[in-house]
Amino acid sequence: MAAQFEAVAFDLLTALVDSWTLYARVAGGEAPGRTWRLASLRRVTAQGSYRSYEDILAEAAADAGVPAAKRDELVARWGELEPWPEARGVLERLAGRRLAIVTNCSQRLADIAAAATGGRFELVMSAERAGAYKIDPRAYQSALDALRLPSHRVLFVAGSAHDVPGASRVGMRVYWANRQRLPVPEGSPPPLFDEPDLRRLPEVA
Repeated sequence: MAAQFEAVAFDLLTALVDSWTLYARVAGGEAPGRTWRLASLRRVTAQGSYRSYEDILAEAAADAGVPAAKRDELVARWGELEPWPEARGVLERLAGRRLAIVTNCSQRLADIAAAATGGRFELVMSAERAGAYKIDPRAYQSALDALRLPSHRVLFVAGSAHDVPGASRVGMRVYWANRQRLPVPEGSPPPLFDEPDLRRLPEVA
């Protein structure tokens, strides 16, 4: 059976990689780490045009009451990021497909995190490269333009809730790896697939 989509584009830091654990390690506990990670998500999704991701990490640390020096430690330890347990196997099953990443961080950190997954990606579109952070439509559209594909031919794999309306807004269908089983954001079209992890992705992409 022919693939339904010509390419699969992934959110990186929530869909493919467990960034939450690294934040907790650096912050010194699950609670401050989670607060810091959520603060960083709030800041980048509200940001629009790109400015230094590392600066935003520092501002989010201040929001969370995490010492400023922890930002430098987080960046230095970025290579410790690990994929979710099923991610490597899913990417192996998708080998040979056109795969892309659309992620809210600097290009250097995006490349490090993408390498941690073990996957082979045609495109790693960071917010820095796109010139905008998701959920700004420019972030998603930059990936579509680079892939030279219409939006309906690209399945977007969301990890965070904000990517469901964000990717839908430019016409991409969405597979949501909804690990926390959150409700669909108010006012957003439902994702094409709402799953607890990535395991079903190779069957439907």
